[in-house]
Amino acid sequence: MTLQQGLSFALVGATVLCFVWGRWRYDLVAVGALAVGVVSGLIPVKSAFEGFSNDIVIIIASALVLSAAVSRSGIVDTLMAPLLPRLKTARSQAPVMAAITAVLSMATKNVGALALMMPSALRMARNTGVPPSRILMPMSFGSLVGGLAVLVGTSPNIIVSEVRQEALGKPFAMFDFMPVGAVLTVMAIAYLAFAYRLLPAGREAAVDIDAALAANAYVTEVEIPDDWSFEQNRVGDLKRAAEDAVAVVAILRGRERIASPHAARKIRHGDVLLLEGQQQALNELILKARLRLSDAARPVVMDEPTDEVRVVEAVIGAQSDLIGKTAKGLALNETYGVNLLGVSRAGYRLAGRLATIRMKAGDILVLQGGEQQLPGALQALGCLPLAEREVRLGGVRHALLPAAILAGAMVLVALGVLPVAAGFFAAAVLVVAMGALRMREAYASLEAPVLVLVAAMIPVSDTIQKSGGTDLIAAWLSGAFDGMPPLLTLTAMMAVAMLATPFLNNAATVLIVAPIGLGLAERLGLSPDPFLMAVAVGAGCDFLTPVGHQCNTLVLGPGGYRFGDYARLGAPLSLLILLTAPGLIALVWPLAAR
Repeated sequence: MTLQQGLSFALVGATVLCFVWGRWRYDLVAVGALAVGVVSGLIPVKSAFEGFSNDIVIIIASALVLSAAVSRSGIVDTLMAPLLPRLKTARSQAPVMAAITAVLSMATKNVGALALMMPSALRMARNTGVPPSRILMPMSFGSLVGGLAVLVGTSPNIIVSEVRQEALGKPFAMFDFMPVGAVLTVMAIAYLAFAYRLLPAGREAAVDIDAALAANAYVTEVEIPDDWSFEQNRVGDLKRAAEDAVAVVAILRGRERIASPHAARKIRHGDVLLLEGQQQALNELILKARLRLSDAARPVVMDEPTDEVRVVEAVIGAQSDLIGKTAKGLALNETYGVNLLGVSRAGYRLAGRLATIRMKAGDILVLQGGEQQLPGALQALGCLPLAEREVRLGGVRHALLPAAILAGAMVLVALGVLPVAAGFFAAAVLVVAMGALRMREAYASLEAPVLVLVAAMIPVSDTIQKSGGTDLIAAWLSGAFDGMPPLLTLTAMMAVAMLATPFLNNAATVLIVAPIGLGLAERLGLSPDPFLMAVAVGAGCDFLTPVGHQCNTLVLGPGGYRFGDYARLGAPLSLLILLTAPGLIALVWPLAAR
């Protein structure tokens, strides 16, 4: 071992120990390792930041933006609407929701697919009385195995493809992963269909700040357009469409006010409805029933042509000029350039028009305005903005556009017309340019910790390969595996990746283990492709902890899970994949060198 190799091993080893220790954030450890590598001379300054422009980072970021656009479109909710009422018990919910999430993971990145499905799953669990803990982890595991089937489904596939590009001159194609990934997905869903019973049934979900804020019941005001038609145009139709999560407080018809209208009451063109419910439920009903917010169409003040319209929540402070006054009396739009879209008052149902409600300290308002104008308006009004979170109430929803753009990108990439990075980056730009996603929402969808982790670890892991360290490890492993059947060697390589990913993060695992797999294959005179596939599958199958993959972390709080719950359901699945996947890989990707 040379000094350069020893220092490279020391750097990567120290990074791995910091990952396992968990004292610092993954992304902080990765950038710290990058800094140490640059200062020590292990990583040349000119190549230190190449990871940030690497295709891997571009593909992951673009996939996250596209996932957010599809989520914003509501197309999944529309497609799921006929199915969800038929799922009454955990016995049907767990496998069906896991299967749907797995299929969606084949169309976009797995974490985006899971985020897309979670609101529907939680609403279904609440309506049927099924504990979310019985549904969410199977969905997370379904997203992980589904992501194995396509190039952009999961980060390990993307990174392994890039490793193959650098080593062999050609990356894996979009659907090269499908034969193995699809079989493993079917097998995993079959397992989850009965194994969900291993999960606890009595856990209460943790409540985060977004959920706490979302619990506010707002009153908002909507108008019925002249060309409006929704089922039989009755109050009950709206209630059913909102799954009783929204109440029609009153109908304002000219000078007539109909309080608490009966479900059979007919809604007429030109009526104004006062609706009460949580922000998300109100937004979904307004979009689904094609209602029109009374004040949203009024122009807001925009300091720059490039400003975006924002909707924020703010609480009226004790010294606010709003106290005792109305939005109409203050001429809120004309004076401050903002629109009032909703009001929430704890313990009291507001029944008047928004413009004529006399405000009180502590009322929570939903205000619409230009992104640069809103801070000044809030300060002038004496309102304090609530915690930063995405607030939607009304607005335009592009139902089919994001899905069509995503499908087009996948087809062009699969046919080889565009490289993966270029195709998905162009698609991400297009959904924003076409208005299906705002730039603010696009930035919010980017998982900065993951992108920074991957970008920083690329040059760090390269130090071992460039110093000849991977060849050294491969020589050690080939000696250890000498005389063993090639299939057993492949299984051992997958096991290494599978055991490392819960502690290193799947992206870091691939960056470290994949070059070793390539070197081992070369030493043993075997084809490199099955070894790269084994690393991708092993790193993509983190079923043991909540920290190795974002999908598992995403369901931790809402499912009320504990650390050990993941291994309870995931250990048998890991063993099942470890026994099955190497044979499948060897069947599709022969071990013999070409």
